[in-house]
Amino acid sequence: MGRPSAWVRQFTGRSAMKSPGAPSHRQEVEREFWKHIATGITSEKAAEATGVSQAVGARWFRNRGGMPLFMSSKVSSRYLSFQEREEIALLRAQEIGVREIARRLGRSPSTISRELRRNAATRGGKLDYRASVAQWKSEVFAQRPKTAKLVSNPRLRDYVQDRLAGKVTAADGQVIDGPDEAVWKGRNKPHRGDRRWVKGWSPEQISHRLKVDFPEDESMRISHEAIYQALYIQGRGALKRELVTCLRTGRALRVPRARAQAKSWAHVDEKVIISQRPAEVEDRAVPGHWEGDLIIGLNRSAVGTLVERTTRFTMLVHLPREQGYGTLPRKKNGPPLAGYGAVSMKNALSKTVAELPEHLRKSLTWDRGKELSAHSQFTVESGVPVYFADPRSPWQRGTNENTNGLLRQYFPKGTDLSRWGAEEVAAIAHTLNTRPRKTLGWRTPAEAFEDYLESVQQPSVATTD
Repeated sequence: MGRPSAWVRQFTGRSAMKSPGAPSHRQEVEREFWKHIATGITSEKAAEATGVSQAVGARWFRNRGGMPLFMSSKVSSRYLSFQEREEIALLRAQEIGVREIARRLGRSPSTISRELRRNAATRGGKLDYRASVAQWKSEVFAQRPKTAKLVSNPRLRDYVQDRLAGKVTAADGQVIDGPDEAVWKGRNKPHRGDRRWVKGWSPEQISHRLKVDFPEDESMRISHEAIYQALYIQGRGALKRELVTCLRTGRALRVPRARAQAKSWAHVDEKVIISQRPAEVEDRAVPGHWEGDLIIGLNRSAVGTLVERTTRFTMLVHLPREQGYGTLPRKKNGPPLAGYGAVSMKNALSKTVAELPEHLRKSLTWDRGKELSAHSQFTVESGVPVYFADPRSPWQRGTNENTNGLLRQYFPKGTDLSRWGAEEVAAIAHTLNTRPRKTLGWRTPAEAFEDYLESVQQPSVATTD
């Protein structure tokens, strides 16, 4: 005859559940894995330290997109732990009563009674308490699935996807095509592969811009973290996974960033170190102080970057190849032909800063790269004093380092930067200057730059009248 279909609910208070199958790793084990990940080690080493296989560790890291989320927080003590459930199983096997078990564990008798009833194993046709099954049941019922906001709100999803996947446009509005898109393989960005040019805003920019574009519509709100989760975590299904290529890093997983080590060179003397820089540079109150560096590409190609500290306005320095590059045989100690030798860099930089008004050419802080070893001649020709950051201290040029990270969206590492001409480089600078920035109150650098120029010109106009 068998048992009636509802007997499980009658005894446990829960409907029948599928068999858990082979014992799986508990969430407590995975939490330990993410604690090791937080120290900066790889998923393989974290798995080894946790006591699970490397394949399991890699799967955990990949399925969660490198984002531990709730795994990073400790479970509240109000819930029974696996160790407590093991103790309950052992004491129950010794036919010890519920109140005595509760007394030994320091729990309420009703908690123990409910645990023995609701999380008991029923596969043998009777209530049999086993710690592993009880832990599995508690984790299953603790899940609170919730429909993602980007799934339930198509209008919001379209807005986010359109801002993530944009195109580069010149000042006249003409769309400029970038390199061919690399094939999406479902994991990380291809090694030394080109990624499409986009003017895609970051998730944080999108989140804050929604409040500007839809001030009265509360349904058009989403946090930047929710956008990252929709992109990174498998199973969310809210956004196209291919859109991770539109992020500035192009990574499909969150991983620690490697930091380059700066080096000091002999061309930097005591007169041009950063400690000699005027004190007014530090507070960013007066525009006109710039930070600069090179973005290096494949085959000794480069693009120069200049960023104004106050407005974050960016100027890019086009560095074309010198005549004879690639045709003349390379000669030891010969003239540099790659485009960013000392003389070439000085000339290109002087030409770029000459476009600025004189009151916006107050100082330039550069990395310790040898490309600006002709800084004395540059200062004489342009009138801009140059200062160099300390060795291994990129944070002293934090504005420029941040901007270079943003520009890697258009100049990916491992690509030949000489393929793009002056017009395309100028279009990228325009695109970056017309994107809202958090540090500017979500104004664009171009708007902040224009506001300053207008404020400087107003007194002179009033005097003329």
